[in-house]
Amino acid sequence: MEEASGPAAPAVPEPIRFSPKKDGLPKTFTYTLEKRVSGIVVDGRDEAAMPSPRCGSMPPLVDPEDFGAPPGQLIPINRSTPPSPADVYRCAGCVKAECQGPTGCTDFQWRDQSGGYLREILTSRVYSVARETPLERAPGISDAIGCNLYLKREDMQPVHSFKIRGAFNRMARLTPEQLKRGVICSSAGNHAQGVAMSAAHLGCSAVICMPTNSPEIKYQAVERLGGTVELVGESFYETAAHAVARGIAEGRTFINAYDDPYCIAGQGTAGAEILRQGDIDKMDYIFVAVGGGGLIAGIAAVVKALKPSIKIIGVEPTGANSMTQSLVRGERVTLSKVDAFADGVAIKLVGAEAFRLCRELLDGMLLVDNAAISAAIKEVFNETRSILEPAGAVAVAGALAFASRYRLRGKTLVAVTSGANMNFDRLRIVSELANVGSAETMLATALPDEPGSLLRLMDILSGNSGPLNITEFKYRYNMHSDGLARMLFSVGEAPGSKESRALMARAQAAGIRVQDVSDVELAQTHLRHMIAGLGGNVPTEEIFQVTYPERVGMLRKLLTPLSPRWTISLVHFRKTGNRSSTLMLGVQLKPEEMAEFLEATESLSGEFVFEPLLGRAKQVFDLFLEK
Repeated sequence: MEEASGPAAPAVPEPIRFSPKKDGLPKTFTYTLEKRVSGIVVDGRDEAAMPSPRCGSMPPLVDPEDFGAPPGQLIPINRSTPPSPADVYRCAGCVKAECQGPTGCTDFQWRDQSGGYLREILTSRVYSVARETPLERAPGISDAIGCNLYLKREDMQPVHSFKIRGAFNRMARLTPEQLKRGVICSSAGNHAQGVAMSAAHLGCSAVICMPTNSPEIKYQAVERLGGTVELVGESFYETAAHAVARGIAEGRTFINAYDDPYCIAGQGTAGAEILRQGDIDKMDYIFVAVGGGGLIAGIAAVVKALKPSIKIIGVEPTGANSMTQSLVRGERVTLSKVDAFADGVAIKLVGAEAFRLCRELLDGMLLVDNAAISAAIKEVFNETRSILEPAGAVAVAGALAFASRYRLRGKTLVAVTSGANMNFDRLRIVSELANVGSAETMLATALPDEPGSLLRLMDILSGNSGPLNITEFKYRYNMHSDGLARMLFSVGEAPGSKESRALMARAQAAGIRVQDVSDVELAQTHLRHMIAGLGGNVPTEEIFQVTYPERVGMLRKLLTPLSPRWTISLVHFRKTGNRSSTLMLGVQLKPEEMAEFLEATESLSGEFVFEPLLGRAKQVFDLFLEK
């Protein structure tokens, strides 16, 4: 098998960014770690030098934006920071005196024993309801990347997700008395279906607590499986707290989605299957999506016990990077917010036991954006004609980014396709993001608004290469008083490709400033739909990105404390099918009115998060808003 050709080493090292603003550290903090992983070098300084702030016994609060890394870059793990007391595993709602000590839970002592997880995984009881899913080579993707990519098809489970493994293995360990009292869980989807199906098989009652804004398709699926659904709580964390409290009051066993040793062992059976189904002597990397950490912890436990040379790499969305930030710091963190695009892995705080195993066993983490996830959904669809949910495609996106960055050739990669419970409403935004960032470049420009300008632009961009493959074009006549027409358009070339760079160079040579905005997600989800409706300069206009839970009546609730006190100059939103989404809000605000406006928004702070446009997003929006 051909060896990897080494990393695509940039002339200037690209440090991992780390800016934990809420912990009193410097606003921006970079570190590097010189580490070789199968011939791959990660740039950096000594990990031991990285500070690890404490917040008493609670995990520190951080923003997803506090940490970033270039696409496909392997992010190393900090194993030198002493464990935090907040990271000791205990069962949800446990009040046993013997479990409150520094070693945590005493009910699962096997988890700390040599071979403990391996034994539990190999003797797991999941196959009463779960299937052994296939490990399939993806020939089209493999040919494109020059490696052998195999898909572990967990989307083919009875509930279209790996969650059935952990849920049933945990519930199969309950005593007859516990089964008689029933179980309870909190979940917005996949775990809920796994618990409901397991309960039906075991003959016990199951209460499934779901947030009030859960999609109808998901709670109806749980009801069809025999679960009793209780819609409660405005957020997942309110729902979880209610489920734990109700479980204690009614004597029901709480079934944790990811932070439970038996659940982790059940998920680990997927890893045992990978080793049995593939050629383990030729297997190089296994990529796994990370939410709470249960799946990757279980897979790592069995793979590292039986074939430690195989590298286990976790993949997270950039907007839900709780495990990545936790492993970089050496202690768990709580995210202040999460991007719900890949809602199956949108977790603010990873599991304590899962974190312990990941810190010990993983070989690194990767981050991928929503465009890369959407492109991976498209790639898998082209291979299998199956539509993964965003969380189910995260591992594939990571494998593709990793192979590209480090120019891998001839290696064998496995990506776990962890779920396919796609909400139909979300297909629209996935299709919009799928091409941009992979097969499509989105561009923005301004030209003199005069006859012939559009044709001239086409001629310049195409050069001598023939007709230009334009996939999208947005333009409005005489939008601005400066006589320039703003245009947003897309071409069928990958961002950064030779063809894309040549196109932009031709425009620059002709004196036309063209910006590649493919990396600005707000341009894909909002700006592309606003071009025809943007006016000229609106005096004292402030633009906000507002995050809100998708429920009926939320727009009225948002506007009530603001209007008619202020003139609303822009509202742009669309249904996405997520638990939460974003809208663009324009308000005419004089500088002296800002304090009053912020005071008015405080009544909405429990459900709405206002953020002004910053950085690249602001630059791109200002091009069209005449700021």
